Order: sequence, then C-alpha cells, then structure tokens
Amino acid sequence: MEVKARAPGKIILAGEHAVVHGSTAVAACIDLYTYVSLRFPADSDDDDTLKLVLKDMELNFSWSVTRIKATLSHLGSPFPSTPTTCSMEVIKSIAVLVDEQNIPEAKIGLSSGATAFLWLYTSIIGFKPATVVVTSDLPLGAGLGSSAAFCVSLTAALLGSLNSVHLDKNHQGWLTYGESDLDLLNKWAFEGEKIIHGKPSGLDNTVSTYGNIIKFRSGNMTCIKSNMPLKMLITNTKVGRNTRALVAGVSERSMRHPDAMSSVFNAVDSISKELSTIIESPTPDDLSITEKEERLEELMEMNQGLLQCMGVSHSSIETVLRTTLKFKLASKLTGAGGGGCALTLLPTLLSATVVEKVTTELETCGFQCLIAGIGGKVLRFALEDYHDFPRTTDCRDI
Repeated sequence: MEVKARAPGKIILAGEHAVVHGSTAVAACIDLYTYVSLRFPADSDDDDTLKLVLKDMELNFSWSVTRIKATLSHLGSPFPSTPTTCSMEVIKSIAVLVDEQNIPEAKIGLSSGATAFLWLYTSIIGFKPATVVVTSDLPLGAGLGSSAAFCVSLTAALLGSLNSVHLDKNHQGWLTYGESDLDLLNKWAFEGEKIIHGKPSGLDNTVSTYGNIIKFRSGNMTCIKSNMPLKMLITNTKVGRNTRALVAGVSERSMRHPDAMSSVFNAVDSISKELSTIIESPTPDDLSITEKEERLEELMEMNQGLLQCMGVSHSSIETVLRTTLKFKLASKLTGAGGGGCALTLLPTLLSATVVEKVTTELETCGFQCLIAGIGGKVLRFALEDYHDFPRTTDCRDI
C-alpha cells in the first residue's frame, strides 16, 4: 500500500517582527510544496525496517522496527486521535536512534527533523515497517516554512493511511481532508514543529494545513480569502541567519527607543490591515486588479522601510531591492531577515520577458529564484491508484 501527500510552504506578506510586539501580520501559503510518499511492505516481504529517505539531501535513514520498539516500548499502542507533546525523556531516547545513523556533520541540523519523524510515525502508526520518501520544492532554512510543510505532509500521509479520517474525493483524482480532520492534522504537525524549533508560534503549520492567507495578531489567527490572483518572485539569497538573534535585536532596539519603535509597530499594524483589506475586496475587472497591485506594491515598500528601521535587513536583501527596482518592481524581505528570502510582486500585466531579465540578473548574483502563486487550499492527499504529484521547481517552468 502506498499513500502520498503534499503540503505547501509559506511567506510573510507583511508584519514580520512587529507581530512579536502586538502588531498584525499577514501570511500566505505558496504553491511550492513538500511531498511525502509512504509505502508499507506486503506481509510476504518479511521486512522489519523503517526507512526515511530525504532525496533532496541525499540522506537515507534506516532503523530496525524491533530496535525502535525496544527503545520506545513505554509508548504502548499508537494514539493517532490524541496529539501529544513529546517529553524530554522520549526525545532523548529517540536521539539515541538518530545518533546511530551517523549523520554527516554538514547535515547535522537535519537530526531534529529525523527526531520529529520518529515521534510522529510511532505515535500515529506504531511499530510497523515502511519506507517514507520526502522531496521538496522548498529550500531549507530560508524562511519559507520547509519544516512545517514536512510535518504537515508527513502527518497527512500517516493519518490518511489509517482510514480513520474523512476524505473528500471530488478533486480530480486528489483527495482532501475534511474540515473536521484538519484540526487533528494541524495539531500533530505542530507537535513535530515543536521538536524541530522548540517554541514555534504555530503559524507555519497552520498556513501549510489550511492554505489560503492568514491574518494573525497576539496568537489569534483569521483565514482571509483572496479575491485577486497574486504571484510572487521569491529570491533566496542563500545567506543564513540567526532568527533568535534578529528577534532579540528588535526587542533591544525597542527598549532603547520605546516611543519611536512603538510608532514603527503601529505603522506595520496599519500596513498589514490595509493589505488584507485590499486582498479581500472584490475585483470586478483587470483595471481594478492593476490598481490593487499598485497599492500592494506601495505597502510592500513601506513595510520594507520599516523593517530597515528595525535593523533586520541585510546587504543581500538590499541587492535584491536595487535589482528589482531597476525593473520598477516592489520587493521586501520575508521572515526574519538578515538574509533569507525576499518577495517581489509580479503584476498581472508584467511580460514574461521582464520576468526572465530580472531573474537572470538575480541569479547572476548567486541567488536562487522561484515563482509562486499565493493563497488557495493546496494540501493534497492521494492513494496508490491516484496520479503522481506535479513537480514545479524552476521558475521558468511554472
């Protein structure tokens, strides 16, 4: 039996950093995905192995199910309907299993993902042999929600294999989770995210699970529906950044300049609210779309200016801004800043020639360019007799 699932990454359209200080932020899923294939061996295969294959990273993990059961025997029977936080004791036990895999030093950061995998798999499925293959359109550690997409797509495949969730089969061969089961899926994915990140906000897995565009403030999340097509050029600068240090830096600046930074955060809050209003408002014709895109470009530029006030931009991001400005395109960083990714709005009437020119110039700088549509419900699930997932990895092929 084979089960497949895919889940999308995410971007922050407005409000990063300021959201930590009580402002509104807006996030959206993108049509770049992580894909999981889960295959159980036939009883006649006499297989006692649980395998995790991270194709893009060229890493293969393999554990004896007997060994896993001996290490985690105190977990008892699986509990798929009860999302549970992995205790520190269990994390230490799983860490022993992960350490036995001798992960290369250059890829040691993936050990937390392997730990999350073992927790989710044994909690939902139990001690059964299987092969799990993971591929992704999303660059790792670039602020596009790659770990959340991994946890969501993995959980979708695991829960779907149990036939205990309600699936909608009227999606051209795809299956989708019913609304009642998305909450269960999201909670399990969040438990995986906690293993990987410690204290995540839950935003990334929520966007990946439910899709669309989400407005959030002080822990409250509201799904908003886009009434206009949006396409973004996502430029991965390939510059690593320390999210925790960047967040701390904004907080320190806020303490040194409380009145000024309060005004910055209030301005960001207004930008996020106006941006979500524009996206939600009806768009009767092409002229309206163009006008709305121009307003969004202005808001993106203002948001970027405020992010610079917070001290979280980076020379690589500034290079992206200068390059896209040559083509009269608006850009901003997305996520923590200090490197990572930048967003550039691609207007509906922008020619393919211009897109080609700007991506070529950015790639000449050593950056990676991806083009993604924004919003929409894109969590998908498939059984073994359904078609393969379409792959879209190069911006020129999208």
